[in-house]
Amino acid sequence: MASGSTTPIAATARAEASPLPGLIKDAGLFALVTLGLCVPIVSYRTDLGQGIGLVITSRWGTVFALCAAIFVLRFLQQLYLGGRDRRRAARAPIAVVEGASRLGAILAPITLGIALTLPLLAALGAGSLGEGRYWIDLGILILTYVMLGWGLNIVVGLAGLLDLGYVAFYAVGAYSYALLSTVFGLSFWVCLPMAGLFAAAFGVLLGFPVLRLRGDYLAIVTLAFGEIIRLVLINWTDFSGGSAGISSIPRVSFFGLPFTAGESGFAATFGLAFNPMHRLVFLYYLILVLALVTNLVTLRMRRLPLGRAWEALREDEIACRSLGIDTTITKLTAFALGAMFAGFAGSFFAVRQAFVSPESFNFLESAIILAIVVLGGMGSQIGVAIAAIVMVGGPELLRNLGFLKAVFGEGFDPNEYRLLLFGLAMVAMMVFRPRGLISERTPSVTIAERGR
Repeated sequence: MASGSTTPIAATARAEASPLPGLIKDAGLFALVTLGLCVPIVSYRTDLGQGIGLVITSRWGTVFALCAAIFVLRFLQQLYLGGRDRRRAARAPIAVVEGASRLGAILAPITLGIALTLPLLAALGAGSLGEGRYWIDLGILILTYVMLGWGLNIVVGLAGLLDLGYVAFYAVGAYSYALLSTVFGLSFWVCLPMAGLFAAAFGVLLGFPVLRLRGDYLAIVTLAFGEIIRLVLINWTDFSGGSAGISSIPRVSFFGLPFTAGESGFAATFGLAFNPMHRLVFLYYLILVLALVTNLVTLRMRRLPLGRAWEALREDEIACRSLGIDTTITKLTAFALGAMFAGFAGSFFAVRQAFVSPESFNFLESAIILAIVVLGGMGSQIGVAIAAIVMVGGPELLRNLGFLKAVFGEGFDPNEYRLLLFGLAMVAMMVFRPRGLISERTPSVTIAERGR
């Protein structure tokens, strides 16, 4: 029996051992710990005074509100878990229904339809395409993280290789396009596949030293690899520009047609009135196509022998070797393919920003991408997409909710609490959905039941 399963006897004992006073005591302990954590971080804030330096502002109301919220949430959680255990103990074990697969089948076309029509929806909702720029920019940002999440999902979700330095391949792709375009004058369409190949080469370079590592040791080495790449970019100023980065990166064109107001521009060629939003809409659909290609390749690879070898490696490496599977090739292909898609995303990042610097590729970016994969459900494509929407678009949505300022004060900015939100999301997921939002995955290969 799996270690995470609960027997009817254990569930009954747990339900009977959780009376109301015990629940209140447990929730009070959680609130007390929250109070201890909030005292040095949340309770005071430094603001610039008017000619008198820094002024310390107390926020004990916010602290007590957080403690009360933790108390209530912990109490409700224990009530829910106790009721769930009682229900499980009262009924006989039944077959698990593949509800997550049906949920994915419903959500996938809905999210795809919204993604395809987002510029139109933004223009209609805001009144014009220019007014809807904010939502198109947000869509580009979300799709970038969706693509990165799907790329890392190959390494972590399918092959089971914990990679904490995934942002290094993102940086390789970005700097590949930046250097090739500024030094050699190559176009984006030539640099895009080259950036992917360079990133894949670095993925193989990382894969060789870690062939015999797994678990925590693999995570430490990949984390070090990501930091090495960032430090090299900072200190090798003749190559990368150092901390100043690379600026004036050429913009993307529509297969040779620039998005300018001239006669040879995109708008004049197609008989349209010039609008600077044309370039932004094109960038949106470009990252959408790149993300969909990543998804299609991943789904296709899962059904091939190599994809099944990844899943076998994830479940048990020793058993995988006993079946005659070459674990060396299996690991290297996972690192290379995941890195290639990160290189594509990095190339897009460089052409969109027209500027790259090492500060854009720190460890926090790797942590965000890994959190998206874990929260969405390792190996689940639709789960990763939903997690990216929630984690990237969530703080932006909170920014536009005016009643939050009435609760937490006029100076409330959700971006200041982004890491806190990540932590709370991780804790909640580990408690209620330890295998992610979409924990059930469609098997790569199914065996039909023999007829009688």
